Amino acid sequence: MARRTIVALPGDGIGAIVLEQALRVLNASGFDAEYIYGDIGWEFWRREGNPLPDRTIELIKKYKIALFGAITSKPNDEAKAELDPSLQDKGFTYSSPIVGLRQYFDLDICVRPCKSYKGNPLNFIRRGRGNTIEEPLIDVVIFRQNTECLYSGVEWTNPPDNVYQALLSHPKFRENFGKVPVGELSISTRIFTRKATMRILEAAFDYAKKYGYKSVTVCEKPNVVRETSGLMWKLAKEIQKNSYPEIRLLNTNIDAQMMWMTKNPEDYGVIVAGNMFGDIASDGFAGLIGGLGFACSAQFSSDGIAVFEPTHGSAPKYAGYEVPIVNPIAMIESACMMLDYLGEKKLCNVIRKAIASVIEEGRVRTYDMMKMQGKPEVIKNGAASTVEMADAIIAKLKN
Repeated sequence: MARRTIVALPGDGIGAIVLEQALRVLNASGFDAEYIYGDIGWEFWRREGNPLPDRTIELIKKYKIALFGAITSKPNDEAKAELDPSLQDKGFTYSSPIVGLRQYFDLDICVRPCKSYKGNPLNFIRRGRGNTIEEPLIDVVIFRQNTECLYSGVEWTNPPDNVYQALLSHPKFRENFGKVPVGELSISTRIFTRKATMRILEAAFDYAKKYGYKSVTVCEKPNVVRETSGLMWKLAKEIQKNSYPEIRLLNTNIDAQMMWMTKNPEDYGVIVAGNMFGDIASDGFAGLIGGLGFACSAQFSSDGIAVFEPTHGSAPKYAGYEVPIVNPIAMIESACMMLDYLGEKKLCNVIRKAIASVIEEGRVRTYDMMKMQGKPEVIKNGAASTVEMADAIIAKLKN
């Protein structure tokens, strides 16, 4: 009888392709699990008017752990146009199922490690003294508050009168936008709560202490976005002083961080931010370790729900290739994060060692690692397929 039950959510496009290879690697490592597949994504939107069916919610409630591939999202008008004719004009409104998962289960903590592998030809390099070439080791873990900020979905175009009147009560709004016709206004709110902000900060400090990182950097914009970014910085100082005095606390503005991350990325350990700035920072650092083909993530609720996924999208243009070419490492790394969470540290380390060995050896490289354009002919030109990359990692496991 399987020791674990994992909800597998293939989703759309390449999501199903990379998830299949990650499960092959997990099985080859000896991880003892049963995988129950859940329905999520674009096809269920088109057929049912719901990309996140209740039956999938119930599966995740029951088993609490999910491995997720990727989903396709489109603007509302395009989404409605692709509904089954029987569902047209029935009031269905598309919303991203992954955002829906985060909100339904309050997956408020998102963790995105960005760690470079030796020998990866996509690693960031810079020019050093004496015209030398330096390749700094990058080991950054970004904690992104996952349910609030600009992703809360509290926004309006042509806001209703009660909202408009409330906005007019703020002198800045009244002065700068009071003469703009209400029908010409589109407004998004940036919401931070003390509870959620405390939780993401404490999670970041806990992680830094557990894994030996010497600093936590708050990456926001408190000099301009004073109330929300200011709240995070204020609470970070309190938490550091009261509970983690041995961990250095740094403060960077998101715009400056985008410059400094290519100047001295090795100076950062754990970075914590709100939803939007955390998203930006994590993609920026992912670019330094090879791009989205290497970018994994995990999302956690306070009551034991955990979802693990690569940060790339569904890339539908690649999904129809006869031989899949996409890099599965981000999905496999996400599975490693799941193993770590489940206490399977040994298996996690064995898989990561196998990935590192394949990358450093350099004989098997997907098209992105060979700096090719993502076209079917890359296989003929020497790039490894998705399956061949997984095969190479599995071969290292067996050795």
